Amino acid sequence: MTFATYQKESRKTVVYPAPGNNMVYPTLGLAAEAGEVANKVKKVLRDNSGQFTETYIQDISAEVGDVLWYCAQIATELGLSLEDIATKNLDKLFSRMDRGALHGSGDER
Repeated sequence: MTFATYQKESRKTVVYPAPGNNMVYPTLGLAAEAGEVANKVKKVLRDNSGQFTETYIQDISAEVGDVLWYCAQIATELGLSLEDIATKNLDKLFSRMDRGALHGSGDER
């Protein structure tokens, strides 16, 4: 599946107020789902000595899928394509790698 297909198909499942003009809902959803990913990883550390069993991996995978869904909705709300976002992100990262700037902080490295 391509990002374009995912973005288009995931949009069919939107059930939130004013889709097409609502950045708040998917942004809050993204923050919540990212927290759920972190919570699942925390429980692996707390309850399973940091060992990622297949069950934990599947649970985390489902939460990462939810993160992807909200990212797709934010992109769609802004008229952006996930494909373009992913391409630009890799371009940025490879540029940093080529310049030896993967470490450090700041957006403009």
